[in-house]
Amino acid sequence: MQDTLLKIAATINSYLSDYILIFMLIGVGLFYSIKTRFVQVRCFGEGMKKVFGNLSLNGKKSRTKMSSFQALSTAIAAQVGTGNIVGASGAILTGGPGAIFWMWIIAFFGMATIYAEATLAISTRVTGSDGVIKGGPVYYIQKAYQGKFGKFLAAFFAVAITLALGFMGCMVQSNSIGANMESAFGIPAWIIGIILVVVCAIIFLGGVKSLASATEKIVPFMATVFILGGLVILVARIKYVPQTFGMIFRYAFTPNAIIGGSLGYAIKTAISQGAKRGLFSNEAGMGSTPHAHALADVEKPHDQGVVAMIGVFIDTFIVLTLNALVIISTLYTEDGILASGVIPEGISKANLAQTAFSTIMGQSIGGKFVAVCLLFFAFSTILSWNLFGKINAEYLFGKKNPKLCTTIYTIIALVFVFLGTIASNDLVWELTDLFNNIMVIPNVLALFALSGIVVKCVKQGEKK
Repeated sequence: MQDTLLKIAATINSYLSDYILIFMLIGVGLFYSIKTRFVQVRCFGEGMKKVFGNLSLNGKKSRTKMSSFQALSTAIAAQVGTGNIVGASGAILTGGPGAIFWMWIIAFFGMATIYAEATLAISTRVTGSDGVIKGGPVYYIQKAYQGKFGKFLAAFFAVAITLALGFMGCMVQSNSIGANMESAFGIPAWIIGIILVVVCAIIFLGGVKSLASATEKIVPFMATVFILGGLVILVARIKYVPQTFGMIFRYAFTPNAIIGGSLGYAIKTAISQGAKRGLFSNEAGMGSTPHAHALADVEKPHDQGVVAMIGVFIDTFIVLTLNALVIISTLYTEDGILASGVIPEGISKANLAQTAFSTIMGQSIGGKFVAVCLLFFAFSTILSWNLFGKINAEYLFGKKNPKLCTTIYTIIALVFVFLGTIASNDLVWELTDLFNNIMVIPNVLALFALSGIVVKCVKQGEKK
């Protein structure tokens, strides 16, 4: 029975990710780039100023809202996860170095998409009777489609994201933490599981205030540590950096020397791997990060929209790109073990980054460094995904008694976090991907329908 379900889920996932979702997400990115007159270019400087102009790691305390930077940190915590290390590794391993070029293209258009998501999340957010701010795709989906159809799409999205991120997604992230910490440091995975549950419980039960305080400190720290480590590798391999960039551009269009097979098949593989991994790394169009941006304390939706764009930039053009450069410069250049295009036995997307960092840092230190980075990446993702799932669980079941709903949801989420560290189940991974994939559909349909509101937000934001 389990094998049958696994095959069914894998087949659906392959069809969705390779065809329907790639075209939907690329389409909505192109659509909003044109509709907003490339807001990601025109307002990039404004976004950088809003993020780094008054940077503070101790934002103002609020029970119901976050500062703009806290909302961005919570969004980045969701975006910068194991996908930036393992996902990028898988794209390079399957699609060759040229897959990174297509990740850049996807991220460029994704910046316009996430601008639309953030502005819509703030434009349609509501304040409950208890004074708590609520926002996210379920609210702008119902704005886009009135009546029973809108309610169905919103409920469909809410169920999918609660299962995909709130429960099974957190299980997948904790599985990565447990496996890597046990491999690098020899700490039993179940002990890691107990520690994770205790720390997560404290933050989960602390609500928005506790989460915002945690992410605004964790995200800058984890990004800085990983960037510094990556720069150490690139300095050591400095003579190969020009060659590395050359390979990314060259193999984006003629990748068969690395991938093998016909030229047409190789190019298709490079594009599909870059697009697929890129889309689900920065999460633009997926409908996850709008939950964080909806809580931002800003004057106009445009203000958080330009900030949201910087999240995609940091996720893909800085963190993911740095990891890719390390992998390519150490493993794919002339003295690298993958220079011939033949993948040695024992090399996989799960250990490709460790192998790359270990070439300079040594096997022990390199493995430990990547394990620690994965710990912070995955842990921060658990925090944000739990919040996103909780918002949707309350939408579905918490109208009469939100506190009871939150308590039950938190207990179930903590059980999944612990189970993830002690069990690995291929079916859980496939189901996580399945619900992750299908929640994109109602979100993108709403994005296409509400372009008028987004364009209005752009114009209002540009008025002096």
